[in-house]
Amino acid sequence: MRLASLTFGLLSGLAASVTAPAAAFADPPKVLHISLIQDPDILDPTLSGSYVGRIVFAGMCDKLFDFDPSLNIVPQLAIGYTYKDPTHLIINLRPGVLFQDGEKLDANAVKYTLERYLTMPGSLRRGEISVVQSVEVIDPLTVELVLKAPDSALLAQLADRAGIIIAPKAAAAEGAKFGLHPVCAGPFSFVERVPEQKIVLKKFPGYWDAKDIHFDEVDYVPFVNSEVGVANLQTGQLDMLTGMLPNDVATIKRDPKLRVESQTSLANVGITFNVANGPASQSPIGQNASLRHAFELALDRTALINVVYNGLYAPIAQANSPSSRFYVPSIVPPAMDLAAAQKLVAQSGVKTPIPVTLLVPNSPDFLQAAQVIQAMEQPAGFDVKIQAMEFASSLATARAGNFQAYLILWSGRADADGNMYSFLHDGYGFNYGHYDNQQVDSLLDQARVAQSVTDRTALYAKVWGIERQDLPILYLWSPTNIVGLKKTLLGFHPVPDGIVRLQGMHFAS
Repeated sequence: MRLASLTFGLLSGLAASVTAPAAAFADPPKVLHISLIQDPDILDPTLSGSYVGRIVFAGMCDKLFDFDPSLNIVPQLAIGYTYKDPTHLIINLRPGVLFQDGEKLDANAVKYTLERYLTMPGSLRRGEISVVQSVEVIDPLTVELVLKAPDSALLAQLADRAGIIIAPKAAAAEGAKFGLHPVCAGPFSFVERVPEQKIVLKKFPGYWDAKDIHFDEVDYVPFVNSEVGVANLQTGQLDMLTGMLPNDVATIKRDPKLRVESQTSLANVGITFNVANGPASQSPIGQNASLRHAFELALDRTALINVVYNGLYAPIAQANSPSSRFYVPSIVPPAMDLAAAQKLVAQSGVKTPIPVTLLVPNSPDFLQAAQVIQAMEQPAGFDVKIQAMEFASSLATARAGNFQAYLILWSGRADADGNMYSFLHDGYGFNYGHYDNQQVDSLLDQARVAQSVTDRTALYAKVWGIERQDLPILYLWSPTNIVGLKKTLLGFHPVPDGIVRLQGMHFAS
């Protein structure tokens, strides 16, 4: 896989030289090559759960709304909205929008898509828009969402995957296989996917905002090994390297052909414990919150971040990063206390060493972080076994409940609901460990109804008070978004969510 990734540019060049005589007078296609830190999971927005998948969707699938660089919600497929009252949301759609198969995007397409998100088995969007009771078509360009209760987070959800509108005819024809041939209303159409090697999109000439699209093709290439990605950026095989690690920044800055863009992120990384999802949850650490606290007290987050990330990431103990307006300053990580950890382990009565299998996506930095965690936990009485797995496979394994602990990144959302509800509320898609606390569920539901940031943050502070006792998820650090680019690649405007928007991007002439 790595050899194929390193040589894809050379092979493309050879192919171009063979076909050159037939197109001697044609301008060469403008192709943008973007790296991904992992291979995405399924390219069906109903079922997708990966961060890197969101980057691909941004090139392929427009949403009802989007975020600008200041995280303001702005129109995209919608041109406006009105709350008729707190439980009736009217959305006005952009006229003249086509799906990539030629079907018109209208209110019926919105209704079809949102109902698919709410009812399709395995949908990861259901928890994001579960407040929607029904979707009513008012006229071809107007749709009304009837809500079960007011929901202050709904618009933010419609600015993410839950707001992607898919082509009804294509989705109905493909069914569960829609992710193999997705059809949306974005700037680029899906062409092909070679697993773990590339995803190819071609410019859609019927795109409603075609004037802002300046490439003929976009190729997304996964590089689990960051050093290989850096090498490909330096040799010109890549134009943009997403998810750069801090220890690669100096290398990129020394190259006069390249530049670095960085920004605080909304993301978090933590360890999800399996507390009730199938037989694998019946482990000492899954069934004993005191052992999870001992596990945390054995960790030195700052030392871990210094070793793996050159000290450039922020230690956290909650899902909302310090850059979020919903961050609760009083919720901070405890200092490492090995003696206290050993005491909790002894009080548990569990024979040491206590086995803990840690599921880890197979990126080099996560594997290194897992090794640091493994070393830190040993003196406290934990025997951590590292189970490395390709990223999409790790997600499937977690959803199936075949794990004890799972080290995983969440790319983060501007609204706290997107970082908390589906992870901590019983019965929703990102709650891999099946954590169930009725008080937490009630507080999360109340926060959806509350209108002000102040009121919602106060409710979230109560959630964190309970979560910090139960510790179903042990939050560790919040990354920084770092992107390496060719200096000739212009028009990139970073957004804290880390998603690459292709509108306006172009090569210098």
